[in-house]
Amino acid sequence: MKRSTFLFLTALLCQQAFGQQNEFLAKVKTAYDDFAEKSISVRRFKHGDVEPLLLNLKTKQGFSVTKAGESIEGRSIYLAKAGTGPVKVLLWSQMHGDETTATRVLLDLFNFLSDKSTFAKEKEALLKGVTLYFIPMLNPDGAEQFQRRNALGIDINRDAVRLQSPEARLLKHVRDSLNPDFGFNLHDQNSATSAGSTGKPASLSFLAPAYNEAKDINESRKAALQVVVKLNNLVQNYMPGHTARYDDTFEPRAFGDNIQKWGTSTILIECGAYADDPEKQVIRKVHFLALLGTLQSIADGSYKKLDSNDYFKIPENGRYYVDLLVKNGQLALENSWYTMDLAIRLRENTREDLRTYDVAGYIEDFGDMSVYFGYDEIDATGMTIVPGKVYPDIFETIEAIPADNIDNWLQEGYTYVKVRKLVGRYVDLPINIIGAYQTPDESISFGDPATFIITKDGRVMFTVVNGMVYNPAANDKGIKNGIVVR
Repeated sequence: MKRSTFLFLTALLCQQAFGQQNEFLAKVKTAYDDFAEKSISVRRFKHGDVEPLLLNLKTKQGFSVTKAGESIEGRSIYLAKAGTGPVKVLLWSQMHGDETTATRVLLDLFNFLSDKSTFAKEKEALLKGVTLYFIPMLNPDGAEQFQRRNALGIDINRDAVRLQSPEARLLKHVRDSLNPDFGFNLHDQNSATSAGSTGKPASLSFLAPAYNEAKDINESRKAALQVVVKLNNLVQNYMPGHTARYDDTFEPRAFGDNIQKWGTSTILIECGAYADDPEKQVIRKVHFLALLGTLQSIADGSYKKLDSNDYFKIPENGRYYVDLLVKNGQLALENSWYTMDLAIRLRENTREDLRTYDVAGYIEDFGDMSVYFGYDEIDATGMTIVPGKVYPDIFETIEAIPADNIDNWLQEGYTYVKVRKLVGRYVDLPINIIGAYQTPDESISFGDPATFIITKDGRVMFTVVNGMVYNPAANDKGIKNGIVVR
């Protein structure tokens, strides 16, 4: 057979295989709600929410669940197993306690694989090709406080060499005892991350970590590059242009780089942000579909047909996204008017229940922000940016404020209400609170709280309270909470 004919037939077979997989994943996407874990739909959850699900997994045919160890504060860390295939794959999530999306993805995968009533042929093929090992929620103490680090304050992902934390020692022990062929290091990343300078957020970012400072590519790392190419190809079916890759500078303390060095083909997946998806439910679904399809390609070996050089065509992570971008507005500074862009960031502050949160918006930068993009954008061309107004009446308590009137106040440009008895730091109203005899700071500059109005010919076009926008023309109440100014 001529080489050209062989290559043509090989390409044709690959196209047919990819077409069959895409058809399968399309059906899985349609059925996703049937097996998505419904008990956890928000980003803030705890070990006590996940542990019963893992213990119940013990009862499912084809799964085993064992206690692999404990955290500093004595919370159990589990190792789940499914499959009997020759290729071993280890996946671990929530090494950082506040990076929770992948734990939900793994729970969805458990539900999917343990249900023998649907997609039986595909599941059987997958689990005959690979043996899957999972460590969901490696850092349960961090998850309890919704914080990155463990109870000692150690970043577990920088403890791969010293191994001072029990969670790091556990991961190292599991990796060494299993010696898996592939490792998936599952994280979340900052919402500021963009897909290069494309104007789209990096909803999913990848890395095939280097195992030395020279960034050499041996067979193990090449396999990781090919797997990332597969992941990226699949994500493009659902979120075109929303992927990026991390810089692969060698980090000698990190688990990903070291596990790559120890001989396991390692893939980092980071969930970023997506418009109107505050709890990352959309990203969760796409992550699940891409991960499932990629595990199939590992099971049948089809990832080996992909060109590892395509990895380097994925745009590098940028940092060009803010929560709100106000463009081309006129702002008075030192008695003169300037054309200014305002880049506004929302900072989440977890409440005492450690499950819910308030938001504080501030001006991260201003000036020429033309290289930036916003999840929400206002073109303020021909408009002025000025301080908001204080409502003239004084209320005894926050509870006494007539909430039904606030829409009208926002339309008129009021951003503050006076209250005699101030309580707390935040308020579940779309307006800010100040004391009865206070005057709010009217500064609109770098680092200031993001509260102001945008006007045109004396008419309020937009009201921004605590970094969030109310659009009077659309009666759009996009303000989660106000702040209590003391």
